[in-house]
Amino acid sequence: MDFSFGEDQESLAELAAQIFNGYGGVDRIKEIEAGEDRVDRELWKELAQTNLLGIALPESAGGSGFGLVEACILLEAQGSCVSPVPLWPTLVAALAIADDGSETLRSSVLPGVIAGETVLTVALSEAGSSEPLRPSVVAAHDGDGWRLDGTKVAVPAAHVAAGILVTARVGEGLGAFLVDPKASGVRIEVGEATNRELDALVTFDGVAVGADRVLGDPGLDGRRIVRGIADRALVFLCALQVGVCEEAVRQAADYTSNRNQFGRPLSTNQGVAMEMADAYIAVESMRVTLWQAAWRLAEGLDASKEVLVAKWWASTGGRRALHLTQHVHGGMGVDIDYPFHRYFLWSKQLEVALGGPSVQLARLGREIAEARA
Repeated sequence: MDFSFGEDQESLAELAAQIFNGYGGVDRIKEIEAGEDRVDRELWKELAQTNLLGIALPESAGGSGFGLVEACILLEAQGSCVSPVPLWPTLVAALAIADDGSETLRSSVLPGVIAGETVLTVALSEAGSSEPLRPSVVAAHDGDGWRLDGTKVAVPAAHVAAGILVTARVGEGLGAFLVDPKASGVRIEVGEATNRELDALVTFDGVAVGADRVLGDPGLDGRRIVRGIADRALVFLCALQVGVCEEAVRQAADYTSNRNQFGRPLSTNQGVAMEMADAYIAVESMRVTLWQAAWRLAEGLDASKEVLVAKWWASTGGRRALHLTQHVHGGMGVDIDYPFHRYFLWSKQLEVALGGPSVQLARLGREIAEARA
């Protein structure tokens, strides 16, 4: 495994950083948070104009034809600026459609995503369960199509999405269905997430889904498709967390280097230096496990364990890095008007998204047990 970036990937990282930084800053984020949908529409438009929304989508659909690693590079840049755009759920849903959607579905949805006209989201979590491979939402045959019943929670950006990719139980198997949020039987209740973005509780009451909006054949490859959706979602969350925590460490380093106490910079205090070193180690551990999982997924290799290890580190390492960097800020670390505060909120949101450390450990234990059975 070689985790060093090639020339194209380095150029992508520079471009992404330039765009996100251009729309960053506390004042701008406050402005977006005061808006009705809390999405930076201008940034979304800029990402579309530079074809970054299509970075991992096939050239046949108008995308750039890159892959999962490049998508993670883009998401890491977003995390470093805590930019409020629904990037990760849109990419997860779009990639699943590109891989397993019908030609009709691909041609009707993907061009809009790439152009920035279509926001997508994924509904994976349920009340009391963040296990995407064990949904309680049920899909049943209904004539030529399907009918969905059940509830999903913490669905990101559902209030602005043109399509919700829903994972559901199909008999003894699994399936993924692209649902129109305006369809009869869909009820969306919007709430505020920890990081001040909006997510939703979405209820499906006998929602009809046409056969052309089903990914693959639930009876044959539904489990593979749902696992792929879940794995990508977890890896994308890890990429965001790496960006968030790396920037938090950078801000803490700047603060302690420029803040003098007792006639010298805080950074020269041994206790501060040790805490910053611990935070740095946590971020580097998150980074290496992220790229191991992303690389294996991109290469088509089994990454079931690596993805769970990466999310465990993103949760525990992220928690440790942000608590340490908040601590060295002293009183400024808890000031809700100080830029660092939003990084703390984003890190807490990403820590628990699709399951915190204990959920990932339980899943990892099952994976290991099943592999050895």
